[in-house]
Amino acid sequence: MPTFPHASPAKRFLMLHVVPALVLCLIRLLKSTWRIQETGRDYLDRSISKPNPAIMAFFHGRTFPLMGHMTGKSNGKWVSMCSKSLDGEAMARVEEKLGIEVVRGSSGRDGLEAIQEMIRRIRSSSEHGACLAVDGSRGPRGHVQGGIIRMARWTGGSIVPITAAAKSAWIFQRAWDRTLLPRPFAKVVIAYGEPIEVPKKLDAARTEAIRSLIEKRLLHLQREADLLAGATNSEPMQAAIPSVEIEKAYSRT
Repeated sequence: MPTFPHASPAKRFLMLHVVPALVLCLIRLLKSTWRIQETGRDYLDRSISKPNPAIMAFFHGRTFPLMGHMTGKSNGKWVSMCSKSLDGEAMARVEEKLGIEVVRGSSGRDGLEAIQEMIRRIRSSSEHGACLAVDGSRGPRGHVQGGIIRMARWTGGSIVPITAAAKSAWIFQRAWDRTLLPRPFAKVVIAYGEPIEVPKKLDAARTEAIRSLIEKRLLHLQREADLLAGATNSEPMQAAIPSVEIEKAYSRT
């Protein structure tokens, strides 16, 4: 496990022991009050019923409601990825307590190694599926990166877009991903999109076409979920950034 030498002992203790316990209690408490409405659930059920794994694709800012919802299902085992940062380790500990297997890695230089480890775990059991924040762990917000396409190619899995929306929610405006956390007793819409199949052989143009398709479907799915929940967001789900910065982000995976 990383030692995080740049963090003070007090901060390490807080982030590795206090914060995960508080976040875990908060998620479980809030989840018990949420009024969940699912739409498109048959897309997930069909993907899970296939021999190849289901690979859930979502935006980083919807992690909390999706994590609380998906870990309440009995549909196999889920593998996810958290960054090797101190914040990432804190989140990994929360996810592991919820029953998710976590690989440490990110969209940076260790991203390919982490994707390969996720693939190894998925292949180790027919019950395993994957959950991947396609714009994480550093953004840009709402822009799909390439790791999930590699995972689908190498496992033969279907990519299932998924998102969450709630009218009554806290949105952390200072977070790069605009984290959404539904308030107590909120109506929470969990929306699944049509699965995307990825062929094993791809050239650069076809890879970009699939990446763009995943992105468009997730953004469309978010708009539908927001409409169903009656939610309005002050900022768009996708950050507006120069194209050169997008290319840098894609190259990390």
